[in-house]
Amino acid sequence: MEWQQLLGFYQVARLGSFTRAADATFRTQSALSQQVKALEEELGCPLFERIGKRKLHITPAGEKLRRFAETLLAQYEILKEEIDEIKGLQKGRLRLAAPFTTLYHLLPRRLKTYLGQFPQVELTLLDRPQRSVIALVKSGEVDFGLALESAVPKDLTCRRWQEVRTVLLAPLGHPLTRLPRFTLRHIAGYPLILPPKTHRGRIRLEEQFRKLGLSYQVIMESSNVELSSLYVEMGLGLSFATLARDLPGLGRRQLAFLPLDRYFQPDWLAVVLRQNTVLSPFKSAFLEMLFGGEVQPGADAGSS
Repeated sequence: MEWQQLLGFYQVARLGSFTRAADATFRTQSALSQQVKALEEELGCPLFERIGKRKLHITPAGEKLRRFAETLLAQYEILKEEIDEIKGLQKGRLRLAAPFTTLYHLLPRRLKTYLGQFPQVELTLLDRPQRSVIALVKSGEVDFGLALESAVPKDLTCRRWQEVRTVLLAPLGHPLTRLPRFTLRHIAGYPLILPPKTHRGRIRLEEQFRKLGLSYQVIMESSNVELSSLYVEMGLGLSFATLARDLPGLGRRQLAFLPLDRYFQPDWLAVVLRQNTVLSPFKSAFLEMLFGGEVQPGADAGSS
């Protein structure tokens, strides 16, 4: 079993396609096919089942080899980082995925500080919706993700970072801002700017509307809270957002942030990583910088 064979096989297994794996590894499909065939001959069993012309299904033996390769590749990355540390170098790769709002508002200052201390670290940031963030962590394509704790499956590890609350975004002076107490029935009487229908927050909101038998108008769909807030400020409609406290950009808009704690429990924006992950010193330093040297209660717990 050769190293390049294992690398090629792993990419095919991870991506589920010889075509995509060839693009990812800068090799030809023919070369990858030959490497996988050599592994199958050595192990004496098929690693993939070809279904039709394009579908590829990994076999039980292939899945075991995929897990072995994944562990080996992770250990190899740790080995390289440890050797660099012996040489006095704090270098390696740090890959982070998070939604746009988090990357835009909460990380720039912290990342600037971190890179000032670790200039040799190769940083990769991925702007992804929450569901994709979790998938990237699961697959090992990123070291850390930032996502809502309530959305994280129990087979991943969470470290609580910042508490977030669901609020109603309304223009300053809107009639709801003058009510001592408002309900979902009041909200449903105005045009709404909501995320796409597959968004967890929208699903939860519409379930509550249905329970109360409320009709409502969705005047705009937006998955970006900055975009939604712009149109709320213009008076197009009301919107909902799950926000951490430290969002200076939104704070500069002419908006009212009306709490919805009666309907939505507070949540946590959490750092998500795979269980039993061994962190190199420069990755541990990133977490220490993020948390200010202290992890909130509930650290290393699965989703609530």
